[in-house]
Amino acid sequence: MLGLGEAGAALAADLLDAGARVIGFDPRAGAGKAIPRADSAAAAVADADVVLSVNAAEVAAGVARSVVESLSAEQLYADLNSAGAPLKRELAELIEPSGALFADVALMAPVPGRGLRTPALVSGSGAERFAGTIGALGMPVEVVGAEPGQAAVRKLLRSVFMKGIAAAAIEALSAAAAAGCEDWLREEIAGVLDGADAALLERLETGSRKHAARRVHEVQDASALLRELGIEPRVSEASEGWLTQLRDGGATP
Repeated sequence: MLGLGEAGAALAADLLDAGARVIGFDPRAGAGKAIPRADSAAAAVADADVVLSVNAAEVAAGVARSVVESLSAEQLYADLNSAGAPLKRELAELIEPSGALFADVALMAPVPGRGLRTPALVSGSGAERFAGTIGALGMPVEVVGAEPGQAAVRKLLRSVFMKGIAAAAIEALSAAAAAGCEDWLREEIAGVLDGADAALLERLETGSRKHAARRVHEVQDASALLRELGIEPRVSEASEGWLTQLRDGGATP
């Protein structure tokens, strides 16, 4: 396990509980105190069947470079960092000349509180092996392709939706607080989320296309209200842009 932060340490602990032999490395002396540690990243991977890199995306390539000369054709290198497809492809190009297989792993929920039960998508030359090995130890894994980056693409597409919902909720609740009706709006939003299903998604998409012209004016009024309340309407203005494009027939099918 390369990286013994909150996520890496949680995964390592659950792997130990599942009966795996785990050895970790983190340059921070206090990280992952309960996890057996190697003196270096290269030493940690030397005899490993599977190498899991759980670090920040900005150091993922550096971590891979630090161990690539210690990898062999018998090993699997899995990158679990949140990163885009270009970085995942770069990592595969770094790792695979060693003969090791590469797995692009996209964790689809926060690891804290879930540990090894965190659902994951995986792609790349080592996808099937990752699913067979780590999946057998308790991780829900779905193989989505043989090319590195395919898992990352799906995670980021989901992030567009999930982070967009979060931004819309923050904007709406901030405005509701300024208007003195935050509790009411919280209940409204919770009710919508509680009843969310495929039919709601269909209504959101088809309704926006069908009623785009009217809804442009509605979100313009909403943006004006937010400005009066002292809230910058970032999400509302973005919604206006999409509805305007739909109204004018310029949206992709």
